[in-house]
Amino acid sequence: MWTTVLVIAAVLVGSSMQRITGMGFALVAAPFLVLLLGPVDGVIVVNVCGVLTASIILTRVFRQVDWRRYIVLALCAVVGIVPGSYVLQFVSVAWLEISIGVLVAAGLTISVNLGRVVVRDRLGFRVMAGMTSGFMNTTAGVGGPAVSIYAIATGWPQRSFAATMQPYFLTIGLASLASKFALGSADLPQLPVLVWVLIGCACIVGLIIGDRLASVVEPHVARRLLVIVAYLGSFATIVRGIIELLV
Repeated sequence: MWTTVLVIAAVLVGSSMQRITGMGFALVAAPFLVLLLGPVDGVIVVNVCGVLTASIILTRVFRQVDWRRYIVLALCAVVGIVPGSYVLQFVSVAWLEISIGVLVAAGLTISVNLGRVVVRDRLGFRVMAGMTSGFMNTTAGVGGPAVSIYAIATGWPQRSFAATMQPYFLTIGLASLASKFALGSADLPQLPVLVWVLIGCACIVGLIIGDRLASVVEPHVARRLLVIVAYLGSFATIVRGIIELLV
């Protein structure tokens, strides 16, 4: 029972953060869901919830989406998902998580320390961000940090970024699930129907709470939260990998 309660709490908080910052669900919820459900089932639940929350939020922010950026990022992310699915079959998930966590933390540090220096947005940066995000989403369930680094470095306005991330996460979430199921690297977690219903309800309630908060939180505050959440996600991913190596 306590495991179910903690899973619901993680989903609730993660979906609220997703609405406020545009990408907080996986970063907040993934470490806890993986610890509670295991590395494979936990990431699958993250992907499923990510698809649900992104599709709901998209109905509220549709007009603010930058579709040009979305198309490039999403297409490249789908490309990055394929090698990620294959890697899962041959490389230790623990070492993948540690490596990804370290790279994300380093990239965020570089981006934040750029200060007011804004890198010119180029096609190559979008391609790199999308492919890296897709790979990370499949292997560790956290595709947000790669695109957040790109957003910070190029000065992408927070409201537009948060809106564009919804169709983006919807796309890569569905692609990750399809890729894993097709290659046989994962199956749908065997959770009771009631637990799935509670998880869905937690997503909706969390989004309602986040929607109320998003209307009063200033963009610069949301961007700071974005950075903090991304750091927490990277460190949690490293810790998760270390724990899996020790267990």
